[in-house]
Amino acid sequence: MNQKTLNKLEYDKITLLLEEQASSFRGKQLCRRLKPMTDIDKINTYQEQTAAAFTRIIKKGRPSFGDASPVEESMKRLEIGGALGSGELLRICRLLFNAARVKSYGRHDTQEELADCLDNYFDGLEPLTLLSGEIERCILSEEEISDDASSTLKSIRRSMESINGKIHATLNNLVNGSLRTYLQDPIITMRGDRYCLPVKAEYRGQVHGLIHDQSSTGSTLFIEPMAVVKLNNDLKELYAKEQEEIQIILSRLSEEAASYIEEIRTDYRILTDLDFIFARGSLALSMNASRPLLNTEGKIHIREGRHPLLNTQNVVPITVSLGEDFSLLIITGPNTGGKTVSLKTVGLFTLMGQAGLHIPASDRSELAVFHQVYADIGDEQSIEQSLSTFSSHMTNIVSFLKKVDSHSLVLFDELGAGTDPTEGAALAIAILSHLHKRRIRTLATTHYSELKVYALSTDGVENACCEFDVESLRPTYRLLIGIPGKSNAFAISGKLGLPDYIIEDAKKRLSEQDVSFEDLLSDLEASRHTIEKEREEIAAYKREIEALKSKTLQKQEKLEEQKNRIIREANEKAAAILRDAKDVADETIKNFRKFGKENISAAEMEKERERLRQKIKAAASSSSIQIQKPRKIYKPSDFKLGESVKVLSMNLTGTICSLPDSRQTVTVQMGILRSQVSLSDLEIIEEPVSYTAKNMKRTNKGKLKMSKSLSVSPEINLLGKTVDEAVMELDKYLDDALLSHLNTVRVVHGKGTGALRKGIHEYLRRQKHVKSYRLGEFGEGDAGVTIVELK
Repeated sequence: MNQKTLNKLEYDKITLLLEEQASSFRGKQLCRRLKPMTDIDKINTYQEQTAAAFTRIIKKGRPSFGDASPVEESMKRLEIGGALGSGELLRICRLLFNAARVKSYGRHDTQEELADCLDNYFDGLEPLTLLSGEIERCILSEEEISDDASSTLKSIRRSMESINGKIHATLNNLVNGSLRTYLQDPIITMRGDRYCLPVKAEYRGQVHGLIHDQSSTGSTLFIEPMAVVKLNNDLKELYAKEQEEIQIILSRLSEEAASYIEEIRTDYRILTDLDFIFARGSLALSMNASRPLLNTEGKIHIREGRHPLLNTQNVVPITVSLGEDFSLLIITGPNTGGKTVSLKTVGLFTLMGQAGLHIPASDRSELAVFHQVYADIGDEQSIEQSLSTFSSHMTNIVSFLKKVDSHSLVLFDELGAGTDPTEGAALAIAILSHLHKRRIRTLATTHYSELKVYALSTDGVENACCEFDVESLRPTYRLLIGIPGKSNAFAISGKLGLPDYIIEDAKKRLSEQDVSFEDLLSDLEASRHTIEKEREEIAAYKREIEALKSKTLQKQEKLEEQKNRIIREANEKAAAILRDAKDVADETIKNFRKFGKENISAAEMEKERERLRQKIKAAASSSSIQIQKPRKIYKPSDFKLGESVKVLSMNLTGTICSLPDSRQTVTVQMGILRSQVSLSDLEIIEEPVSYTAKNMKRTNKGKLKMSKSLSVSPEINLLGKTVDEAVMELDKYLDDALLSHLNTVRVVHGKGTGALRKGIHEYLRRQKHVKSYRLGEFGEGDAGVTIVELK
């Protein structure tokens, strides 16, 4: 790929952004050196690596590669048998620790996680835990070796500590004793690794020892007392032994590291390669980019592409195609309308895609693999070469027209500009026609109307425009394929205040053909706006229909599930009843056979029959719902002539024949029986009523509804049920409770994990007929119960 095109399309700014995402030295180098490739297999490999890193970053975050310091020089020294310093060994140790962390990061947490192309990288890492652990144990920092690095070093340092103690004790006795009056300061100091005392110069003869230094004024001499000379000599010998032992330790560690030269090199290479790959994944994440589809047929289809170097808040996505229905796209429109940005977006996306980078566009965007991209963009004027803008552009165009072929992409910005418009337009058409005949993929921007006509009249050539809002005098930066752009010169001039008579005079000077062409463009623009508006309305209707369809399917599935559950429960209950009936029948037949053979008394037979009758009665009562109806207290005015009542003491129904008297009794006709009955022994039989929107007549259906509602308990127990089962049962129960005019009900769900309570509360929050709900208080069931108030 030629460097001039890379500079024109600002590809180097993308590699700088990529380099910022890397952390290791070699990783940054790989980012900086990344260039577009032409081998589609290699490009797809890079794209797959970028996609795998992108996915892992989203799932687990990004691993750190900061400790992957270069180790090649150290490895070469080890190969020739040299010993490494503590700093080099620590760098190797950090490299191995980082390899262990990255290898752990690369493991799949679950078996369900799919393998990807990065698994081979992670599997190839060798943490060499024993070597890194030994280096860490022996070397504390670049300046400090651990006492535990060897027993000899530990013994030497223990001896050094002991001699140091003796020297300080001896010198402290001298400082605080006989030599105190001779000292400049009562302190112990060091001169050349030997302990000394600061003695006043005039007392030189009073202090026996070796002079090691004197102050700048000569008033103080630094003397090593004879009492500590031997101790200092011993200490110096131990210092030498310590350094010798440290070199032995470093040599031993270097020998151990030399056994793993290739493994360490491999770890370094893999870590930096992964740093490079994850830098590409991080860049894709920061740009909200996606993996492009690649082809070798020259087809480009970018969906909602956003130029990566523009502000993400302001950039307007473009959708552009090339190479399938047409090989030449001519983009027209006013200045600052986004034509050059559209051109650069296509070119830069091509370079990024061929470099293995994701592009900031929607999924399923497609790019072609080109061997070369040629771009004539921007001001080519050269003062040094005395070339005009037109000459510079033409020099650049001539240079690559000799090289282009069917595997090239050519980009022209304002082709033919900088010279006479008529000649410039003719030259531009000739150049584009030459490229079009050779089936070379080309994008060009222009102002010339002649090129718009050329695109309309030539097969395989398409117009496009960057939309411009005449009302606000601002471009929208939307790229519209298939529509040539208007110049808008007259409309813009009028909005800016140019007098109408000047604009009208200018229009008269246009040829009839030019006027007709501009009118055609205006009609196309109006038609496009209408079609777009209708398309948006159709899309909204489609979304609404899809939502309704989805809701209906969910409701249907819920009803189907409820129906199946009811049928299943009914079949289970029926099977249980049949089993019980069969057991009773078998037992009865068995007993009667027994009674026929043996001489059984009639009393015993009657006793057995009564036992079976009680068993059947118990089974029947357990399968029916017992209605516990609260006793209602009536007033005398509630009893009217002809009212149906039930006499509780006799368990008979009748009709009131007289109004209540002073003794609170009425006459009740019960069949052929007529009797005086106390009001307290009566219960009014209320006929169930079914209410409809049109009338208030009593119906058998109404009786069914009311009798059903009479059986509703003020409490429902949902313990042991799943959330779906509980919500379904609660929904039916609340309907019944509303029919029964219950104001408050009690929902028992238990405490447990809280999942059932949460699901029930979510359901209650959405119900319009629920006025409020709360957890039960002390004595009501606490958090295991929810009290629901109905409207």
